[in-house]
Amino acid sequence: MDYQAILDKYYPQDDALRRLLIKHSRQVADRALLIVDHHRELPVDRQFLEEAAMLHDIGVFRCHAPSIFCYGTEPYIKHGPIGGEILRNEGFPRHARVAERHTGTGLPGYEPETLEEQIICYADKFYSKSSPDHVRTVLETAHSLEKFGAEGVKIFLQWAEKFE
Repeated sequence: MDYQAILDKYYPQDDALRRLLIKHSRQVADRALLIVDHHRELPVDRQFLEEAAMLHDIGVFRCHAPSIFCYGTEPYIKHGPIGGEILRNEGFPRHARVAERHTGTGLPGYEPETLEEQIICYADKFYSKSSPDHVRTVLETAHSLEKFGAEGVKIFLQWAEKFE
């Protein structure tokens, strides 16, 4: 699968949103790959992990989040399921599941299940598209998740023990 071709199809213009999306997705992909490089014992499909990380936010353009150059009509929390729909329509159901489940909080029924889904969800938490040059620490990330409830923080910290 050629993730760049899919990104080019849905983000054809070299504009602020495309640049932000690619930067953020690369940050997440690089952190996810670093995790598997440091934990060779994890049975992970490395190529799939990179592809899915690069496509996990593909649905943001349909959402309304002007602070990150998104001028669609849907609430931002729906970018995961929207991305899942896009990737499923492109013929990539495994990648679609990652897009749907990468937020990890806020949408019941869309919790990460596979190891790849968990790693991408975990890696994504360290990077905010609204502050693209800042990399959160584990502690900062845990604090940022508190607004979604204690269970999400607990899961994140369990992942930190497993992936760091």
